[in-house]
Amino acid sequence: MFIHTHPYEPFFPEGATKLIVGTLPPPRFTTRELNEKDVDFCYGSSNGLLWPVLDRIFGLNLVFETTEMAAKQRKDFLTSRGIGVCDIVHSCNRQKIDASDLGMQNIKLRDLIGYLLQYPKIDTLIFTGGNSKNGPEYFFRKHLKEYDMKLEVVSNEIPRIHQFILSKQSRENRIIKTVSLTAPSGAANRAIGSLQEYKELKKQNPKFNTIDYRVMQYQKFF
Repeated sequence: MFIHTHPYEPFFPEGATKLIVGTLPPPRFTTRELNEKDVDFCYGSSNGLLWPVLDRIFGLNLVFETTEMAAKQRKDFLTSRGIGVCDIVHSCNRQKIDASDLGMQNIKLRDLIGYLLQYPKIDTLIFTGGNSKNGPEYFFRKHLKEYDMKLEVVSNEIPRIHQFILSKQSRENRIIKTVSLTAPSGAANRAIGSLQEYKELKKQNPKFNTIDYRVMQYQKFF
């Protein structure tokens, strides 16, 4: 049984107002067997699409390599935009060593509510995936139950938007919004292809692809 532990501490720049929430990077980040195009930082997998999409939205001229400069580029961007990163899974066990969400067992979650209380300016959580089993929104819903809180629907259109009130642990009724983005992974491309919105955009422009769709969606929330 492989113990898959998150290799990075949460990243909270001073004055952060938004927080990116995923699950775990691929196991090779835990075993420190990165490939030359991986970046040694959150969402640094060479197979991941979050940084390529943000690179296009903001014109960041990011490098995609295992260097300190590549990691610093990403940290500097997040700091400049007041965006933190705190994946919700601390560790899990795996029988098969892969990055599958469904393959996670004996899952230990991070205390996101505890972090939100430490950083009172955060008002938006950006989930890198929806409510499918073992996705970030799925785990966050379970986490909220421990605090006797729950998500309320704001918009059921993709990307789905919810909110919750951080009241019982805080002196004020602090409303925090969540948005569940289409996952920045190749596995989500099939789901994008089945969306009516995507089909219509593709019909209007045959060159429109799943990366373009994510750029269109993500830029509204970053």
